[in-house]
Amino acid sequence: MSEYDARGKVNRALLICVDDYRHLRPLPAVKDNAQELERALLAPGADLFTRGEVVLCRPQEPWEVEQALDTVTQEARGLLLVYFSGHGRVGRDGGNLQLMVGASERRHKTVSWQDMVLSYLDNARADRIVIILECCYAGNAGEAFHNCRKPMSLLMAAQPNRRIFSGEEPTGGSVFTRAVRQTLEQGLPGRRCVTFEDLVRVLREQLAAERTPMGDIWEPRSAKQNTVDDVILSFATPEIRPPTPLRIRLRRRLKSSFQHWLRILLVSAIILVPATAGIVVLNLPNPDAPCPPALELRLLTAPEAEPALRQAAFDYEMSGANLKPLSGEGDLPDGCRRAQITVYSAAKDQVDQGFAAADRWQGEARGTGKDQPADKGLDPLNRPGPQPDIWIPESTADYYEARRGMPATGSPATLHYGDPVAYTPLVVGIPAKRRLDDVEPGGASWPELLTGTDHAHRDLKLLRPSPVLSGTGLLHTIGLYLAHGGPGAASPYGPDPDPALARTAEDRLSAPGSQYAGSTELLCSLRPDVAASGAVDRTRSAPLVSEKSLADYNLGRAIGSCPALGSALPVHDRYVAYYPENVPALDHPLIRVDWRGTTDATPRRAAVARFATWLRDPEGGQRTLAAQGYRGVDHHTPGRGSPLSDSRANVSRDSRVSRYTAGSDQVARVLDGYDKAQKSSQVLILMDTSTSMADGGKLPVALSAAGRALEMSGARHTYGLWAFPDRAHPDDRAAVRELVPLGSDDPARGKAALDRVAGGELVDHGAAMEEALTRAVRTMKKSTATNKAIVLLLDEDDGTGGRAASVDHTLGTLVGEGPEVPILALVLGKSGCDSFALRQLAGASHGQCVPGGPQAVDTLAGRIASIGTATKGER
Repeated sequence: MSEYDARGKVNRALLICVDDYRHLRPLPAVKDNAQELERALLAPGADLFTRGEVVLCRPQEPWEVEQALDTVTQEARGLLLVYFSGHGRVGRDGGNLQLMVGASERRHKTVSWQDMVLSYLDNARADRIVIILECCYAGNAGEAFHNCRKPMSLLMAAQPNRRIFSGEEPTGGSVFTRAVRQTLEQGLPGRRCVTFEDLVRVLREQLAAERTPMGDIWEPRSAKQNTVDDVILSFATPEIRPPTPLRIRLRRRLKSSFQHWLRILLVSAIILVPATAGIVVLNLPNPDAPCPPALELRLLTAPEAEPALRQAAFDYEMSGANLKPLSGEGDLPDGCRRAQITVYSAAKDQVDQGFAAADRWQGEARGTGKDQPADKGLDPLNRPGPQPDIWIPESTADYYEARRGMPATGSPATLHYGDPVAYTPLVVGIPAKRRLDDVEPGGASWPELLTGTDHAHRDLKLLRPSPVLSGTGLLHTIGLYLAHGGPGAASPYGPDPDPALARTAEDRLSAPGSQYAGSTELLCSLRPDVAASGAVDRTRSAPLVSEKSLADYNLGRAIGSCPALGSALPVHDRYVAYYPENVPALDHPLIRVDWRGTTDATPRRAAVARFATWLRDPEGGQRTLAAQGYRGVDHHTPGRGSPLSDSRANVSRDSRVSRYTAGSDQVARVLDGYDKAQKSSQVLILMDTSTSMADGGKLPVALSAAGRALEMSGARHTYGLWAFPDRAHPDDRAAVRELVPLGSDDPARGKAALDRVAGGELVDHGAAMEEALTRAVRTMKKSTATNKAIVLLLDEDDGTGGRAASVDHTLGTLVGEGPEVPILALVLGKSGCDSFALRQLAGASHGQCVPGGPQAVDTLAGRIASIGTATKGER
């Protein structure tokens, strides 16, 4: 897992501590929490926050918290840490967490976690936000947290619906905060730093012997939103600590020196002003922030490229190139950073929808957006996220696809195509023990690869990322359809897709459940340490991915939601990269996005151009991207420090990189061919709507997953939406609510039903999953659709207590009978996919069980996309 390092950036830590209450019992230990935690954060070994970056707040009134949040969210550019220690309250339904300040009464003068705190944090300018809540009912903060757009990590002192004793200790800080302080101040054996995930693990271990007032084990909880990486919170370590990088020390010294001389000059200027000029009032600048806020650039990319581009953005911000004046910026002091780059990602279909609805995107950002029937419920500010200034898709083909979906006139967004910033070839991963006979890894035609992996030869199942959700999947499809000339062909592309080759390829690729949301998610599911229920046999699978992601997989590096391993995979668990001849590489073009009405358009364009130049500089961005496993824009060979040079990566350093030369018309014809090569599909969405889904942020995730499934509906791709249990028939365990009848092709009906569920249409009794699923399977077995599946969205099976003994046998027999109906389950409960029944059902139906997590919705969307096709019949 990649680690976010905020050293040298403008960071802030807001420590909110309330120990003295007028109407509630005091919390004496909290009085020491602020100073103790501040000391730990500013300790020399921590090496992250500098003096002046830690802000203490002891609020008596709610407006004091709001004022402090407003200040730090405007100032922080790197890491924003927000800590609260005090009383917490929730409503009778367990929702609406309230943080209590000194003047708070039980229902008055409180600080709303959702309406105030998250509202400010979601509009912060920081790269990363870490929140630590130490209060009763802190675990109830998770639900509203999952609606945020910013990359956030949340540490909650206890599980949902639990009070804690913390704060009543006599002195020296509370038990919880003492554990936090000691970990940040002392570090961990064998670790060079303390990350958010490290802190969560240590707290769980140290508090395992403690009990809540209800007698339960005291178990801190954590959650992440819009990020898969970890965040470094301290560089303290009991080992010998490596020195702070030179660039960070120089930057801090320059900042300190600049502040010192600026104060001297200002004082001198005041002294020398003639008395006859009158009285001069001069507001001295904050000595800790001599530079104004840097211009924020928002960089949108694909999930696979996000970690590498985030590192590149950080290196650029710390480079000398980012200190030079920009055209049109006005007067700024020398030595100030010009740009602050926020990197975020979204699946390809969500990016396409965002640009297609650019007027809605801009309208929502300005607060003037309005729902229209044509919008189909799109919410671009939620996904993909903020309006981007830079878009770096995986390939030029993604750019053509987005342009094709935009209106010919009237869009407020203009896309300016720029040259590539990095390359990575496309490869087919062949298990090391099943290398292809008589096929050259460095350059084989697609017909050779298809033949060499068929039933008569190695009998390998080809796995491809979805062409709808992933640029890698789209470009692999273009290669399959167009690059059929073979080695030595005069042109790498034919004028039109070869229908016979398309049908042959899709026969091998379009089996239900065989597509994924991207290279990294596909390879993560194949890693030996991941036991994904219902997943295919990795020893008989051939993933169609990028060279970079395959190298990361073989070397045991962090990939998708899979954290880094301690070493490379054993030889027998690796894949060997085979390079299809004449298939274009991912070229990662840099697209500048201009928005109509932007007031600072000139400096913004100059900042984008400066960053683009640095990314292509051999001594700048090219070095960073090479270290991440990409090939350079000049020589197309692995650069200095490239992991591709490691023999354990099982890639070919000398393989040729084919440039992208297909035109937009060819991309359109390929996608049309892909659509025609698929068969009609039908999915039945079966959703648990028991009240337990409202706990811990599970309901928003389930609604998001159902919403993604609805986006794939159309004339040839129908759906039904059922909910269980049924309020109208509480005694019938097999009863379901048919919110949308099976066979609908209108996503608006499903969205309206999901809005009603989100508004509180939950049922207050247990969800008997096996009974409801039995009814769903029976219904789908009778469906006339060629490709079909059941999408099960579940908290946990609450029906085991009163279940008839015959239900398990009936459901198991029904699933095993023809025709096949894969069960694609997203399980959001604590046990995840560990349930034997769920693993068995997913495996027997040739589906998959996906446990809850940051990538769960995209993972499930990739699998749903393979049920027929994800295109909407609009092409």
